[in-house]
Amino acid sequence: MANIEATPSKLVLKAGSTTLTLDKDSGKATLQQKMLLWNRKPVEFALSDIDDIAVKSDVDGLSGAPIHHSVLHRRTGEITVLTTEEAKDAAETVNKLRGFVGQ
Repeated sequence: MANIEATPSKLVLKAGSTTLTLDKDSGKATLQQKMLLWNRKPVEFALSDIDDIAVKSDVDGLSGAPIHHSVLHRRTGEITVLTTEEAKDAAETVNKLRGFVGQ
């Protein structure tokens, strides 16, 4: 399950190499991800650019096991995978994020 720390004005999600910070005071979101051993440049965007937060489910081609991701959709059309979790945990993560941004 993703580690989510929340206050009324700020939410920080940490999952694997991904850190998402949602800040109501500044109206901004900051996405930081690591690629192998290197930190990628943080991406900053307005909270109002978040179009949807959802669970995307797939099936692993080799094992046939279900895979569940929480994903963030932006108005620009970009989709970012935030977590890979069990179905129940991914749904709980999405509900917390949606509740914070008011969706």
